Amino acid sequence: MQLEQALDQFAKWGAVGIKVDFMQRDDQAIVNYYWKVAREAAKRKLLVDFHGAYKPSGLFRPYPNVISNEGVKGLENDKWELNVTPEHCVTLPFVRMFAGPMDFTPGAMNNVTKSSFKPMFTQPVSMGTRCQQLAMYVVYESPLQMLADNPTNYYREPVCMEFLSRVPSVWDKTIVLDAKIADYVLLARQNGDDWYVGAMTDDSPRELNADLSFLGEGIYTADIWQDGINADRNGNDFKKVTLDVTKDSKLKIVLAPGGGYAARIFKKN
Repeated sequence: MQLEQALDQFAKWGAVGIKVDFMQRDDQAIVNYYWKVAREAAKRKLLVDFHGAYKPSGLFRPYPNVISNEGVKGLENDKWELNVTPEHCVTLPFVRMFAGPMDFTPGAMNNVTKSSFKPMFTQPVSMGTRCQQLAMYVVYESPLQMLADNPTNYYREPVCMEFLSRVPSVWDKTIVLDAKIADYVLLARQNGDDWYVGAMTDDSPRELNADLSFLGEGIYTADIWQDGINADRNGNDFKKVTLDVTKDSKLKIVLAPGGGYAARIFKKN
């Protein structure tokens, strides 16, 4: 193993961290490997994201440079199976995420309904709507997020990139506004002076209400990405709207089957 030499080279290049993949097991030898990677990376002030990994088990306590783990059936599984359903995705915040940050790798820009989905390795698509993918960046906790799709697809989606280019990966405060295990989740997260709202549902369409009483005084602007009128048939269909809101406002959230909702709320100039 040339771990130390490789980490020395990464540090020399100015890398801030590493993403380690393909462990795929949890026997004693591989657990020792996790600890060695964390320890040697910490000596060089490098962050670590363990992909292809078991769920977090407390390693980030002695080694806070370990900032995320996979340990989840994430988006890449859409290439070869049918199990990453909207219900699966809305269950994760209540189960897997309880153990710690998860490297789900969201961000699919080719989105289809559950009935239209089929696994495709070379041209993968995701089950559920475009806005469910956007909402994952608010709902799912991981200090290191990524854009899982082909860069070409993001160049084709400048309106979605308005959100994805701004959404933070760390938060100052989280407020759960409404939720039911495996059915739906609605929460708000604060980063600095901005708030982000994310909502996801399972296979059932829903209407939720977001109470914005967590906002401060004054008028705010809400940029909202919501399921389009045809999102129940075309997962790519979404609409961006902009509203003025205050702490007395309540946002009506209409979710298509497998749908989502994402909003950035910031003080109006």
